[in-house]
Amino acid sequence: MKQVREAVVPNGRASELIPLMKDSGYVDLSARITSADGHRLVPIRDECIEAVRDLGLEITSGPAYSESSRPPLERICDRLSDLPQDVLGLLPDKWELAGKVVTLKMDESLFCHGEAIGRAYAEVLEVDAVLADLSGVSGEFREPDMRLLYGTSGESIKLENGIRYCFDVTKVMFASGNLVERRRMKELDCRGETVVDMFAGIGYFSLPLARFSGATRVFSCEKNPNSYRFLLKNIELNNLTNVIPILGDNRDISGTHFADRILMGYVQTTSQFVPKALTMAKKGCIIHYHDTFPVGKEMEMTCEIFDRYCGVGKYRVEGMREVKSFAPSVSHYVADIRIL
Repeated sequence: MKQVREAVVPNGRASELIPLMKDSGYVDLSARITSADGHRLVPIRDECIEAVRDLGLEITSGPAYSESSRPPLERICDRLSDLPQDVLGLLPDKWELAGKVVTLKMDESLFCHGEAIGRAYAEVLEVDAVLADLSGVSGEFREPDMRLLYGTSGESIKLENGIRYCFDVTKVMFASGNLVERRRMKELDCRGETVVDMFAGIGYFSLPLARFSGATRVFSCEKNPNSYRFLLKNIELNNLTNVIPILGDNRDISGTHFADRILMGYVQTTSQFVPKALTMAKKGCIIHYHDTFPVGKEMEMTCEIFDRYCGVGKYRVEGMREVKSFAPSVSHYVADIRIL
């Protein structure tokens, strides 16, 4: 293994000297800082050895462990070593990566160090912007509540399953937990079908289905102007000609009994839109119905909804799967329902 020259920094002076050496350009950033016997061993660029000795530090040699081989949070803490230990102990060890943007859920007591923390995560994770997720999503449009820590914008492009999604995490939600369902849309056989996506968002389900399933046309309806703007951008980004975007309430879509397949990718109030879905559905239409139910009650409660709006014996549940956990003892499910 390649050897590197190292400065021997006593732990008691590490928070003072390591940032100083980094700012002065003395540290070899391609190699990792290690620990031994109450000291930090800091890899030093060869041309800076005498300058480091002038700081009163001993120089030794050791193996050049790759900086990139260290856990990301460990490298982030190194960059923030001048912060108090109780602050470092609160740094988030999980994050959401969306293209070149990262979102963190972090304790509000850290916001006074927000810019430094954001910069450290950006440098280690190699992204353009870092944002704090303050309170998740809320409201009819499922809008995020974010605070920019580092960078200039929350907009990025995420490549997933052959689809480019452009979105701004400060304006629209991107549910990473729906990955399997987005992949399933890609794998459906919809050759010759007319599909309606009643809650298109930025094209989460519409885009993979339109590109890969063989659907003739996909009507993608979205009420939120921010989401609709990114839907238009994503249709263009993915060079799709079979997606027809619609801005507005899906209950205003004209036409009856024309859809071979309907996507209902919303939760909690989805049942309110079943009557409209049924007016658009052809005989034999498949409805992909998303909703949240207490665990173990999903089939019973789905059937109650479709018994009420469709009629007993006028539909068949062909599949039911959990998409993700939603709350304690509650999960997000999707049911594949064929209209008879």
